Amino acid sequence: MDTERKIELVKRPPTEEVIGEEELKELFETNEHPEHYIGFEISGYLHLGTLFMSGMKINDLAEAGVNVKVFLADWHSFLNKKLGGDWESIIKASEYYREAFKFFCPKAKIILGSKLYEGNDEYWRDLVRLSSHITLNRVLRTITIMGRSMRETLSFAQLIYPPMQAVDVRYLGNDIPHGGTDQRKIHVLCREVFPKLGWHKPIPLHHHLLPGLAPPPKGIKDKRERILAAKMSKSKPWTAIFIHDTEKEIRHKLLKAYCPPRIAEENPVMEIVKYIIFRYNDTFVLERDPKYGGTKEYHSYSEVENDYINGLIHPQDLKINVAREINRLVEPIRKYFETPSKKKLLEVFRSVTITR
Repeated sequence: MDTERKIELVKRPPTEEVIGEEELKELFETNEHPEHYIGFEISGYLHLGTLFMSGMKINDLAEAGVNVKVFLADWHSFLNKKLGGDWESIIKASEYYREAFKFFCPKAKIILGSKLYEGNDEYWRDLVRLSSHITLNRVLRTITIMGRSMRETLSFAQLIYPPMQAVDVRYLGNDIPHGGTDQRKIHVLCREVFPKLGWHKPIPLHHHLLPGLAPPPKGIKDKRERILAAKMSKSKPWTAIFIHDTEKEIRHKLLKAYCPPRIAEENPVMEIVKYIIFRYNDTFVLERDPKYGGTKEYHSYSEVENDYINGLIHPQDLKINVAREINRLVEPIRKYFETPSKKKLLEVFRSVTITR
């Protein structure tokens, strides 16, 4: 595969940003199999915004010949008080995450955080080395990667999280660290600090954040901050489509979803059409009563968007048809977890509180 095709795969939607595109070209010209990683906190059920959006990008990179790794960040989950900060629950839930990513991203190597850190003295020395090059204020500015803000009361342990994630980049994916756009601050820090330590300068990749089904948050003027606040979240189950949701649940959630008529921007149902349905399908069939226009086949998102903003597609019709397509896409992995051995992995979530 030539370099141009590899770069096309890296930049393919849902990619929103590659920091250092010229460096990426040089990387592929000098390294046939660069190192990548993406990390996940271990908390609740996986949803479209996590498994689908991240997974499709992981699969693009694997197709481009990149060594892809999924990092199950158990220590980070503990530091950030996921699953109530209960270590045993986090470890049990990590098995569920492992199975889901094995199914969705078969070429990815899956690594548990505690396995990386155990007995790794050099990692901890590097953590101290990196920390000596960043100020407390800089750490505080990066805590948005944890879904936190400086307005919150944080433990000292939570402040260790950002420098740990930076050192993870060095050990796991020092060529192409990957995350949603909410991970940008830590990756920029890596690009600034790594050269001072004589470490390889990474080329970060950020994919689009799929919003939840609720209306966008009010009172946030900055678009980037609004997108971060609106992203699909396990802690708001009524706004997320989980990979275990039944056809009835998917339909129910989408029928209640925020979907203002004639408005495509910051419309979560339209975003599902754009980033998920057209990712897996060349066409989108809108089935509806003949008196409302009848069935119509669309061959691109732009065609759907044009009809929607011109009032030719009713929000209700859009929601019903999106629900049908999403159920079809979720069905294989939902069935995978219905086998007794896999279903048992979900039991841990019955006794814990899912927090942001």
